[in-house]
Amino acid sequence: MNPLIDAFWRAAAYCLRPGVIVLSFLPLLLICVASLALGYFFWDNALDLVRVVLESSDFVNHGWAWLDRMGLGRIKTVLAPLVVIFAVTPLVVIVCLLVVALMMTPWLVRLVAQRRFPQLQALGTDSFVGGLMWSLASAALAVIATIISIPLWFIPPLVLILPPLIWGWLTYRVMAFDVLAEYATDDERRLLLRRHRSVLLSMGVMTGFLGAAPGLLWASVALFAAMFVILLPLALWIYTLVFAFSSLWFSHYCLAALSDLRVKAARAVSVVDIELPSTEAPVTTDMRELRGTAL
Repeated sequence: MNPLIDAFWRAAAYCLRPGVIVLSFLPLLLICVASLALGYFFWDNALDLVRVVLESSDFVNHGWAWLDRMGLGRIKTVLAPLVVIFAVTPLVVIVCLLVVALMMTPWLVRLVAQRRFPQLQALGTDSFVGGLMWSLASAALAVIATIISIPLWFIPPLVLILPPLIWGWLTYRVMAFDVLAEYATDDERRLLLRRHRSVLLSMGVMTGFLGAAPGLLWASVALFAAMFVILLPLALWIYTLVFAFSSLWFSHYCLAALSDLRVKAARAVSVVDIELPSTEAPVTTDMRELRGTAL
């Protein structure tokens, strides 16, 4: 079976384990507390800021006038909350990814290694601080890319493409590093990331599109602003479970690739380890000496 598909089905099966399901609620609890705190302190200010920006735009005012003529003036009341929600969603996803990477990924990697690769030695030298700095640097780049790309979100096709691409790139960067940090040496990690970059990036993009599914659900619910408190925890749990799945997917694929790399390296060493030819001169015996000895 293709290693990518094999790792996919194994990750899906591991997501049904009770321990994984229970563990997925721990990051959700922290994210919910942080989200509710931010909403309590900054929700009204964010709405006021968005309303001021929208009212100062002639284009938006023309759109509102057209909606009034069409009898859809009530949409104006939910536009500002939806703008705030869609602006905050990528940041929530990024925070969720970092929390999963810091809290769940190490445990999930050890789970996969112990159950599937018990013979795999942990030769990694990267510390927790190194992994944290790598994740923060990658997240900072993703935030910058998200902010720069926000104006392009008003183009209908791009709003469904750009955010998943950014989240997928971040997933690939964070998950691949965290999975290999404990078990692979620096040289092995660089070699695997170089050889499997396209596959790992495609895995990250696919999980990015999976993580965008709750956002599509929100876009189809016109009254979401009224159900924000109810649906936000559910959406965050879905995000967390998706990233837990991606962590398991990367764990199965990367550890299998690492195990295969070490097996091939061991075979290459055994083939090269051959007996060198002897440099001593051959011993020759004169037949006349043998006759003299016999006499």
